[in-house]
Order: sequence, then structure tokens, then C-alpha cells
Amino acid sequence: MTQPPAIAPVEVSVQRYALAVEYDGGAFSGWQRLSPHGEPEPTARPTVQATVESALSFVAGGPIHVVCAGRTDAGVHATGQVVHFDSPVLRDPRSWVLGTTSRLPPDVCARWCVEVAADFDARFSARARRYRYRILNRPIRPALHRQALSWERRPLDAAAMHRAAQSLLGERDFNSFRTVHCQAAHARRELQEIHVRRDGDIVEVEVQANAFLHHMVRNIVGSLLMVGRGERPEGWIADVLAGRDRALAGPTAPPTGLVFLGPRYPASWNLPLEVTL
Repeated sequence: MTQPPAIAPVEVSVQRYALAVEYDGGAFSGWQRLSPHGEPEPTARPTVQATVESALSFVAGGPIHVVCAGRTDAGVHATGQVVHFDSPVLRDPRSWVLGTTSRLPPDVCARWCVEVAADFDARFSARARRYRYRILNRPIRPALHRQALSWERRPLDAAAMHRAAQSLLGERDFNSFRTVHCQAAHARRELQEIHVRRDGDIVEVEVQANAFLHHMVRNIVGSLLMVGRGERPEGWIADVLAGRDRALAGPTAPPTGLVFLGPRYPASWNLPLEVTL
């Protein structure tokens, strides 16, 4: 009896995409999904990841999982979070952006999408990440833009804060500036830039590193605030760093003023200039 011819397996073409996401983190419990992919979130407040995956999955007509460049905590915002995802459904980048944004709540949007090579990884391909922390420094609390500003009513010496911060530059052990719950294998990070500037009533701290530890930026800002208020001398920041003990540093600054500006990638990935080194 003649055997029927074998049916060749059908190869499914999968395309990888990089997507930039902007969000106001105030209504979310953070970036990272708190339940297995596809399961309901275990808290009343959703995560940004689950929200974005739900919107992408609607556009794709099937489940989509994303990997982000840097996880953010509850209340922390982002202007340029970058994720990558794979999809067997081919859509042009504009359709991913518009279709996904149409399914997102008002406090989240997709800003751009780019087709990338299969070996691109939003997390591991990044060579740097950048954050900005903004403080309203005046006697009266903010009414406008309060979701994106921290508030300090006592006068701050921004120039002293900037000088003190320069002792953190380079590859260092930042154990003094990470939370006790940090799960990183080690505390060595390369702080590439840190600037403290004043513009009227706004004091802004902008920092770039190859990677960050849990609460690292907020702990650095909380310590710099003590210098800015005159409670500690400028050299104290270097002493805290050398001590490698979280108990030596200042309190953790509130999440409200923190914005993840996004990762930075080598030019060879051909991503938009805002995320290119």
C-alpha cells in the first residue's frame, strides 16, 4: 500500500519589533507584570507591562509578551521606555503605534515602532539608561504638574548638590544607594553622567549609567537633598559611597518626581536618535 506523501512543516515567520512607550506611572503598581503572562493581575492597580501587552495582543490577534529596557517602580513615569516583542503577524510600524495606542488608557501611549533584527534585546542590547528627577523648590506645594514633580519647601543649594554628586562618577560599588530588597547579583555600576541644575523654582537631577540598582536614583537624590538643605557637607556623599552601607545614606526620595528618559543603544541598531549613543 502506497504511503501518502509526508506533509512538510509550515514555517511561521516571526518579526521582532522595538517599541517606545510613554506613561504616567501614577495609576500603576509599577512596570513589571505581577502575574504569569495572560493571568489577571493580583492587585487592583494594574502594571504598565500587562496594560501594554493587552493592547499589543489585540492588534496582533494573539498573545504578545514584551521585554523592557528598565523596570520602573510604582509612581515612576517614562518618556522613552523601550520594549521588544516578537509577532508572527506582520504589521507596518505605524499600524503597531496607532493600533496599540488606540487600545491603551489615556496615561499610556506608544510613541514609535521599528523593525529590528532577531538578536536585538531591549534590556541586554542597551549600553546606558537615563533618568531625570524634578523637584519643585518653593514654600508652597504644586497644584499643576504635581504628578511629575517632587516638592521641597526648604531652600536648596543646587550648585552644592551638583558638586557633591560628581564624586559618584565612574565604576563604583553603589551598595549604599540600593534598597535592601535589591536582587542584583552585585552593586557595581558605571555612573556616566550626573548633573544638578536649577531653573527658577525647579531643581533637576539628571543621571546616566550603564545600569541602575533598585531605588538607586531615588536614594542618590534623597542624599543630595540633605546636602542641598545644608544638613550635610558636600564631601559627605563620597563618604557614603565609600561606606557601602545603605544605613549611611539619606532617605529614599518620593517616586513622583522620577522619569525614565530611556535607554541608549549603539548606532548599529538603527534606532531613533533619542535612544542612540
